[in-house]
Amino acid sequence: MASSAYGIARATMDVDLVANVEIHHVNRLVKYLEKDYYIDAEMIRDAIHTTASFNLIHLETMIKIDVFIAKNQPYDSEALARRHPDTLDEENSRTFYLSSPEDVILSKLQWYHRGGGVSQQQLKDVLGVLKIQGDKLDLEYLKYWASRLNLSDLLNRSFDDAGMREST
Repeated sequence: MASSAYGIARATMDVDLVANVEIHHVNRLVKYLEKDYYIDAEMIRDAIHTTASFNLIHLETMIKIDVFIAKNQPYDSEALARRHPDTLDEENSRTFYLSSPEDVILSKLQWYHRGGGVSQQQLKDVLGVLKIQGDKLDLEYLKYWASRLNLSDLLNRSFDDAGMREST
């Protein structure tokens, strides 16, 4: 959702989010959501133990929500701290927290890299954010974390593809 909010909107049938879910949250989370969502307590517990992800399915719309367990790593902590509230609509009816545009770029590059460089959609999303956000981006932050995450080559290639050579 954040890549569409900051970049080029695209139709998607799922939502990805990061949450700091702990074991003691599981029963309450299941009880709260089970009326409207397919939710599996054991899948959540497993995701917490492996610092992986679990999914929810909204029963009315069948939209899938992938919930990634927040990792206790420096970049992940920084990205969570940089999130900011947004309403995503003109009615301001509900507030969500979105990753910063820079963290959307870095996360998409991580997913692309971890996936063996196969998902062209991740790179398209990165280019969309780069092109739309342009000079509003904190390039020093991007370069710093790309270096720490071993993503500098991918980030520089994305800068080139977005026509941002002079920024690198």
